[in-house]
Amino acid sequence: MPDLSPHPPQTRPEDFIAALPHAQALGLRLDQIGDGFATISMAYDPRLIGDPVTRVIHGGAVSALMDTCCGAAVMSYPGAATTATIDLRIDYMRGATPGQRITARAECYHVTRSVAFVRVTASDEDQTRPVATATGAFTFARQTSDGDEA
Repeated sequence: MPDLSPHPPQTRPEDFIAALPHAQALGLRLDQIGDGFATISMAYDPRLIGDPVTRVIHGGAVSALMDTCCGAAVMSYPGAATTATIDLRIDYMRGATPGQRITARAECYHVTRSVAFVRVTASDEDQTRPVATATGAFTFARQTSDGDEA
């Protein structure tokens, strides 16, 4: 089957996620990707529990999910070559319900020559009550017509 991705093979968002060891360790799954947006989810895993009494997933795992989702959204933006987190401000609203998958949805809402601004929301099965929200700034390097970074 031919590769129909608009991105060169080394910069496809799918490859970006697969290349991150922490994404593999957390069991992150790329659920949806498009021009400047991404949805990534993480199954409930007892190894990621932050509080043994409540069995809530550790905030660091939620943070990594959200940061990775933002990076995938940036990498899916047309012309993106590379990205890195400059700043990520997270507001935790509640613990995720034990046993439920956590899903992050990120979108680039403004992109300059060198910075992408991204919003992300993480929810469990109750999507009306977010687990956390965040805004971030990410480096944004564009591909040139010859495939190099600009």
